[in-house]
This record gives sequence, C-alpha cells and structure tokens, in this order.
Amino acid sequence: MAVTNKPIPRFASEAEERAYWESHDSVEHLDWSKAEKVRLPNLKPSSTSISLRIPDGLLERIKIAANKRDVPYQSLIKTWLAEKVDGGS
Repeated sequence: MAVTNKPIPRFASEAEERAYWESHDSVEHLDWSKAEKVRLPNLKPSSTSISLRIPDGLLERIKIAANKRDVPYQSLIKTWLAEKVDGGS
C-alpha cells in the first residue's frame, strides 16, 4: 500500500521553519524507509583564528618537532592542544 506524504510547506523564515518542525513529525512528510546513507568527506569542522604570543625559541622547537613528523607546525599545535584538553598524553 503506497503512503502519500504531505508536502513540506514553504517557510518565510528559519524561525518559522524551526517552530514548524518542533510541533510536527517528519514522518508525515518523508518516507524514511527510502533514505540512503550519505558520506560527506569534505566537510571541515568550523574553526576560529586566534593570535597567540609564544617565545621565539618555543616556536622554533615546535617547528622542528613538526618537521620531524612531516606535518605543518600549526596542525601539530592543534593536535597537542586537543590531546591535552582531552586528557591524552
């Protein structure tokens, strides 16, 4: 038996759309049994640029460590910061 889904309404604003989906179930509009998994490999997490003052000698040591690992020094700094914040070694 075919199920007829309601059309998704057009919304005047994001706030109107948000209010609609807070009070309606998407199964009224979509046949989730036909959904397919999607992979989005090129998405990058959003990031914010900051300025960080560190001594020249420390920066030089970081660049040397990054060069030994064949990674950009800024990437190495981000990795080290994430490990420290997450409790890694």
